[in-house]
Amino acid sequence: MDFNEEILPSNGSGMPPVYEPPEKNGFGKGVLTGALAAVLIMTIAAFCIIRFVFGGSGDLLDGTARAKLGYIRSLIDSSFYEDVDEEDLKEGLYKGLVSGTDDPYSEYYTAKEYDDFKINTSGNYAGLGAQLSQDKDTMVVTISRVYDDSPAANAGLKAGDVIISADGFMATDEALDDFVQRIRGQEGTSFELVYSRDGNEETVTITRASITIPSVSYRMLKDGIGMIQIDEFASNTREEFDEALSALEAEGLKGIVFDLRTNPGGMVNSVTDILDEILPKGTTVYMVDKKGEKTTYTSDEEHKLDYPMTVLISENTASAAEIFAGAIRDYDYGTLIGKKSYGKGVVQMTYPMPDGSAVKLTIASYYTPSGESIHKKGIEPDIELDYKYSGDLDAQEYDYLADNQIKRSIKILEKEINSEK
Repeated sequence: MDFNEEILPSNGSGMPPVYEPPEKNGFGKGVLTGALAAVLIMTIAAFCIIRFVFGGSGDLLDGTARAKLGYIRSLIDSSFYEDVDEEDLKEGLYKGLVSGTDDPYSEYYTAKEYDDFKINTSGNYAGLGAQLSQDKDTMVVTISRVYDDSPAANAGLKAGDVIISADGFMATDEALDDFVQRIRGQEGTSFELVYSRDGNEETVTITRASITIPSVSYRMLKDGIGMIQIDEFASNTREEFDEALSALEAEGLKGIVFDLRTNPGGMVNSVTDILDEILPKGTTVYMVDKKGEKTTYTSDEEHKLDYPMTVLISENTASAAEIFAGAIRDYDYGTLIGKKSYGKGVVQMTYPMPDGSAVKLTIASYYTPSGESIHKKGIEPDIELDYKYSGDLDAQEYDYLADNQIKRSIKILEKEINSEK
C-alpha cells in the first residue's frame, strides 16, 4: 500500500474510517514452544485485564489461565536475561490480545503510539516531506512524491528513489506505517537516510522540518481537460476538492482526470462527501457489521457533475480510494484506467481508552453500490494500462503529458467532449 510519509487514515469524528493499505537448531523446540505459549498467555492475560477493568466475562479467565500466567511471569522474573519493565509487559499483553484476531488492520496503540497516530492523521508533522509507498510482497519502500520546499526536496530526493534505511533501521524490515516513525520526529532534529537511485546508494543527513501536506492538487492539462489528484481522503479533503474544482471551472473545465494512483484511502465521510458532489442521487457505498446491521451512504440530487471523466488507479489505490473508484464504475460515470487496485474492503474504528492508549479494530465490510465486495480482489480497470513515463527523469518538474496513462485519459475525454458538440 501507499502512505504519505507520516499520514495514516483516521476515524476523525462521526462515521468510522476506512483505512487505509501487512528454524531449527538446538534451541528451536524450546524457543518455539516458549514463543507460542507467550502469545497464548499474552492473549489470555490481556482478556483478564480487560475483564477486570471493564467488568466483562469469558472462559479465558479461569484457574488454569491464572496459574499459567503466574508461572510465565515467574519465569520472566527469575530467568529472563535482562530486567523487563513492568509497563512493557502489560502493554505486551494488550497487544497480544488484539493480535489474536489475526487481522492485519486491527492494532493496539500504547499512549505514545496513539499520540503519534493522532499527529499522523492531522496532516501536520515534522519529518521528510515525501510520499512513500511499499511493495506488499518485497516490502521495498519507494518515494512516490516529493513535496515542494521540504527537507526531501532540499536533499535532492526524487520520485522513484528507493529508501534503504533511516538511522540504520531497514525499510524492508517493517510495515510502512512503522518505518515512517523512524523518519518523523522533533522539528530541527536530524537523521541519516540511505537511498538508492539507478542502483547507486547515497547517504544524506535530513533535518526534520514542519510539514503540512495538502491532500488535493490540480492543474489544467490541455484544452479544458483538468486533473484533480487526491493523495488521501483526510478531514480537509472535501474543502480542498471544492477549491480545486472551482479553480478548474474558472479556467473553462470540460473534462476531468481523477488521479488516485497513490491514494491509500482515508476517511469514509470524506470520500462519500466528495462522491455526493459528483454522482446523482443514490447509494455510494454501504457497510455491514458482524450483526448484519447495514450502514448506507448516499448522494443526493443537489449537486452532481456532468463532465466526462476518467479515474486513474493502480496497485496502490486502496480502501477509501477504492470506494471512490467503485462508485464511479458502478454508476458508469467515468472510465477507470491503469492497474487493478489493492483490494481492501474492510472498515476500522479506533477506540480511545482512559489511559491514553487506543484499540483499532476492523468492524465491518464495505460494498460498492452494486453490492460487490472488493476485499482481497481489488477493482479491475476498464482499460488496463501499465504506467510509462517518457519525460526527462532529471527534470525539475513532472511532465504530465509524458505520462502514458494521463495521455490515454486525455484522448478518451477529448473524444467524449467532441461527441457532445
